[in-house]
Amino acid sequence: MPQNIHRGIKVMIDEANAEIETISAADAITLIGKNDVVIVDIRDPREIERDGKIPGAFSCTRGMLEFWIDPNSPYAKPIFQEDKKFIFHCAGGLRSALAAKTAKDMGLKPVAHMGGGFAAWREAGGPIEAWEPKKKG
Repeated sequence: MPQNIHRGIKVMIDEANAEIETISAADAITLIGKNDVVIVDIRDPREIERDGKIPGAFSCTRGMLEFWIDPNSPYAKPIFQEDKKFIFHCAGGLRSALAAKTAKDMGLKPVAHMGGGFAAWREAGGPIEAWEPKKKG
């Protein structure tokens, strides 16, 4: 019987972590409000609504990341064309490792991800603000 050969998520995350910069939550806290840094929150809106967000973070769901980074995409976001350092974070640090590697592979630089994600941010005493989705209508 032929064996399916595929790369699992653990391998992909290990490869991403080997290629990208990881910033601790404590170090990320010191970067809040700096003009040359963008903290990119790739969590889903439901997670952000439930748990809050880092003040000033730019929200970009993981599913739209490539489309928002590519300047030739009809969905491109100008923030990703700015000359800044982009620090990605998710809830626990796994999705953001993959996101940072993808962004780096697409030519965005410098990029990093926050180890431990939003959970580490909270544990390190980082500021958190409430977030509510925009009402349609």
